[in-house]
Parts: sequence; C-alpha cells; structure tokens
Amino acid sequence: MINISKALKNNRILKSLTGLSIEKFKELVPYFETILNEENGKRIENNRNRQRKAGGGSKPTLDSSEAKLFYILFYVKVYPTFDLAGFIFEVNRSQTNRWMHRLLPILEKALDRRVVLPKRKIENVEAFIKSFPEVKDLFIDGTERRVQRSSEYKKQRLDYSGKKKAHTRKNLIVNDEKRRIVLVTPTVKGSMHDKKIYDKYGLGDCIPNDVTQWVDTGFQGIQNEYDIDVQIPKKNTKKKKLTFKEKENNKIISGIRVINEHAIGGIKRMRAINDIYRNRKGNTDDKLMIVSAGIWNLFIA
Repeated sequence: MINISKALKNNRILKSLTGLSIEKFKELVPYFETILNEENGKRIENNRNRQRKAGGGSKPTLDSSEAKLFYILFYVKVYPTFDLAGFIFEVNRSQTNRWMHRLLPILEKALDRRVVLPKRKIENVEAFIKSFPEVKDLFIDGTERRVQRSSEYKKQRLDYSGKKKAHTRKNLIVNDEKRRIVLVTPTVKGSMHDKKIYDKYGLGDCIPNDVTQWVDTGFQGIQNEYDIDVQIPKKNTKKKKLTFKEKENNKIISGIRVINEHAIGGIKRMRAINDIYRNRKGNTDDKLMIVSAGIWNLFIA
C-alpha cells in the first residue's frame, strides 16, 4: 500500500497527492476526525440490531483519521479510476468506491466547519454583508468541465456546450480580490448560459451596489437589469466598431479580471474537476466541485 506516513513528511509530495501542504493537512485533521466520529456514532446508533460488536472484524486498511483524510483528498486531487485506487491501496475496487462515497460528504462538512467552504446561495444583501463585510470587489465567471456523453439524445442536447463544443457541466465561480472563492452556484447542464445562471440564483439582487462586479461579455445585459456597480467589456458589433479608448479599457478590465482565472485555476488543480467527469451516482459532480473550491480556500488561507 502507498506509504502515507512518508508522504506526510514531504511537503512537495503531499501537495502533489492531496493539494494541501503538511501544515494545512494537519490543520484539517481535527475537523475531519470530529465529523468522522459523529458519523460513526450515528451509524452505530441506527444499527442497534447488529450481530457483531462495533469495531470487530479484520483490521481496516485505512486505520486512522489521517489515513481516511489522505485517501479522500488523494481521490479528489489525482482522480484515479477505482481500479487504480484499489491497486494503490491494495483493496478491491468496490471498497475504494465505498470509501469515496462515504468520506466525500465528511470532507465537505469538515471544510464547512473550518469555514473555508464557499456559499451555495446568498439570500439577500443583508446576508451578503453579514458573511463578507470586507469585500469590495467580486469577480464572476462560469467554468465548465467535460462529462461523458450520454447515450440519450435529450440528455446530450442538455449537456452540449456550444462554447466548448463538448458535453459539459457548469458552475458560476465568484471570488474576491484575494482569490478566495466566496460562492459556487449549484451544478447545471452545459447548455445553460452564464447570464441565465446569474439570473436564476439571484446574484444581481443579493450583492450590494457598492461592491464592484467584474464580469466578461457573457453577462451582457446585467448592467441594465440590476442596480449594481459592474465592470464589463464592451462588445464589438458590425454597426458600431470599438474605439481605441474602448479597446484599451477592455484590456484594463481583462487584466484585472485575471484574478478570477487564477481562482478557477486553483480549483482545477484538482483532477476531479479538470478531467472528464466519469462518476455516476447522485450529485457527486456537484460535491466534487464544492469540495475542490473549499480545498483551494484552505490552501490560500
């Protein structure tokens, strides 16, 4: 089996395997262990008719909270197939599948308790000010990741992204000037336009008008529909060509908005987000996205 204790002594190796430094990994362990113990307690309580005492049976492969945290971070960072993960950890592929589905929600809760997990939705301006009182600039953009093409034509149509010329799933990523992800919208089909997601989750109504929103041309129209302070590049049209000054202003906006690309790139350090999505069960794609954003926030915290 992979030598976890050796990896925990080498900062470079640990970052390449889990996306976190030794310091950040150890910082997360107590939160993860607390949630893990709570979940184990619930399982024992809900299974009072068990024939064998809790803790009985053969010695587990992942015999500590650190080992369990290492495995789920390794899965999100490296995104191996279950066959490969089974080979590395010397267990059956079905066991690595069960580990992933059990430990991923625990990791999500641990990141939430550590207060690095982004919001999924902000109800109103008051809630935004309460959560992010110091934020004065927000950078918003959509990110897509490829998925395996469905065999059903209707699902193919919904997943197909004209922008990427591929079948994808999409989220809007909102970050502040420090590259911290403050909000990740729920995962939607790749055919949905960025502005439509913006409208659907009410971003124009929950962000104060004294917070500047930096967006790209995919959000054209929000400057007219909402009472907001927005910086958006002007589009070149056949009837009205951009002036030299407008082109220079677009360059300035794009140069400032690169912070958003850095934040999204931070999330995509995780191969579970960068590679073609291949999981089948439930909303695993959404959980992988929010967990990856939380790991990035912890990394830069």
